[in-house]
Amino acid sequence: MSSVAQPLAENLVQSVDWLAIAPPTLTAVVGLVVLVADLFVGEARKPLLGWVSVAGLAAAALMLLPLLGDDRSTFCVDGTHACSYTADEFTLVIQFLVLGGALLAALLSVTTLKDADRQLPEGEYWFLLLSSAAGAALLPASRDLATLIVALEVASLPAFALVGIRHGDRKSSEAALKFFLSSVTATAVSLMGISFVYASTGTLYLTQVADRIQHVDGQLHTLAQTGVVLTLVGFAFKTAAVPFHFWVPDTYVGAPLPIAAYLSVVGKAVGFTGLILVTVVAFPSYADVWGPALAALAALTMTVGNVGALRQQATRAYSAVRLLAWSSVGQAGYLLVPIAAAAYSGHPQRSVGSTVAYALMYAAVNLGAFAVAALVGRTRTANRLTDYRGLYARNPLAALLLAFFLLCLAGLPPGIIGLFAKVTVFSAAVDAGLGWLAVIMAANVVIALFYYLQWTALLFRAPEGEPVQHRLPAPLTAAIALTGVLGIALSGAPQLVLRFADTGLF
Repeated sequence: MSSVAQPLAENLVQSVDWLAIAPPTLTAVVGLVVLVADLFVGEARKPLLGWVSVAGLAAAALMLLPLLGDDRSTFCVDGTHACSYTADEFTLVIQFLVLGGALLAALLSVTTLKDADRQLPEGEYWFLLLSSAAGAALLPASRDLATLIVALEVASLPAFALVGIRHGDRKSSEAALKFFLSSVTATAVSLMGISFVYASTGTLYLTQVADRIQHVDGQLHTLAQTGVVLTLVGFAFKTAAVPFHFWVPDTYVGAPLPIAAYLSVVGKAVGFTGLILVTVVAFPSYADVWGPALAALAALTMTVGNVGALRQQATRAYSAVRLLAWSSVGQAGYLLVPIAAAAYSGHPQRSVGSTVAYALMYAAVNLGAFAVAALVGRTRTANRLTDYRGLYARNPLAALLLAFFLLCLAGLPPGIIGLFAKVTVFSAAVDAGLGWLAVIMAANVVIALFYYLQWTALLFRAPEGEPVQHRLPAPLTAAIALTGVLGIALSGAPQLVLRFADTGLF
């Protein structure tokens, strides 16, 4: 080997920081183990696969502990600061949200699969859930556009299959098809945008893109600008921002309830994380392009989501799940506000910290609401809002916790964390000079109060007919208890998540 070729070969050999990449890697490995084990495990022992998956997600979340307080990067270009994978504070917070959300969805799934009585294929179900969680955990650590889009698709593709996993269920198949077609279109648009960005800058690394896109040749300026806009479209779809939201209600209704819960939290985390990385890290110099666009999207999304939730008829089949679906669209609007504010703020990293703080609150209480919906859905399969009438008489603890979760989402005491999180997002808009957006947000919070309080009031009304007692299986009890404890702990000590709104996460 010549003396010139030898150093070149050494540069191509990358050392891998296995500890840094442990959380998504462990999740993916457990997924493969479950898929292979499914071939050799008898029908009677299939529930073991669920508990292996739950244990795997818990172990992956615990692997975040050794990474605390230490920024680690791997898969880096020799002699530069350009890396494909970075485990910094931002990465760890989002990975905790993703793996925690997936763990709670897995606990809900254990009961759902048992109730399905072998109508859902267990091995494939757990493999798909773990694969999607691995992609979602990889995404916040991705620091080049190629890894970012691969992580996005690894998180999304198994989710399509999970939505339509009920064999012979027309509603489920239709939901999966709608989800798939709209998502693939958005991804194709994003890929075209990334190709335009690469053509104008000659790099895919986010930090290098940020430097080079400011100095692109005049002839390529329009190409770069178009690339920025198109790249944002795919991530806006994942956050269920209007007008990319139309798949949400039907998908949540058609999917198994734990998967609807998973998409409402982890799916959103994937979307807003991607948006934060491409806006604040890769395209800060194009703030004049993405800032107004995201501000308009935020206003439109929260308004359409809350009006859609307000229009739900209590007696309509699946109205409770549809209300949670439209509510999640409205909440996506609040999550977008600080990202839009980052374009106008002197401290963009602090602005996006408000999104992270809000997302942590939303994840805990929204998963809790879905957990109680899963409990009611075991005896009332249509899951209408009217099915929750008199829940307090049938199951006082579940009713009190659901009331607490709904008040958190509304931002009313005793859901202190919901109130504080909304104030944090509101402050981010005001500090950035987006007064009009803060006014629209305040109006939407008032609209949302109506349907959250209406549902809460139903829980404590006199039941119609004889109360049917809900039997609480252990995994479902654990999921409801975990979200309840987390929500109450955050309301007692809101600084646990609000501190992210005051510090730079990168």
